[in-house]
Amino acid sequence: MLTGEMLDAMGGLTSHLKTYAMKLPPVVHLSALPSGVKPSFEAVEGFETIVSRVRSLSTGTPYKALNESLVSSLEAFEVGNLLGAIQPLLSALDHLERMQRDREIEVGRLDEKRLKDYRAALHKVLPGNQPELDGAGGGL
Repeated sequence: MLTGEMLDAMGGLTSHLKTYAMKLPPVVHLSALPSGVKPSFEAVEGFETIVSRVRSLSTGTPYKALNESLVSSLEAFEVGNLLGAIQPLLSALDHLERMQRDREIEVGRLDEKRLKDYRAALHKVLPGNQPELDGAGGGL
């Protein structure tokens, strides 16, 4: 497995999360929807396919250490836990950056940009990250 392939997978997972987040209402009242809003079967299947492919390709490579984070993200995604799906992917990006810094993997300039873009995209999807909520909860 190469760095580009791992980043392709991260991009695919990020895309699934962005698509799911767009379908969520701005505010979900748990009293009205106690089970939350779950992603479609097809979305979960697509997410799972990417995670399975990474797990099979990463055997014997430095990327194997990311498998646990990807599985955690998948498990959270399956039940509709957006925050729980994003945090492990952000951890995986942190791990990739550490691997680059420690020279365990080679990351070209374009791949560095992709790392930053995926991180920014995941931060934008995080619940409570909408500009209209800035200053919310600050009182009168």
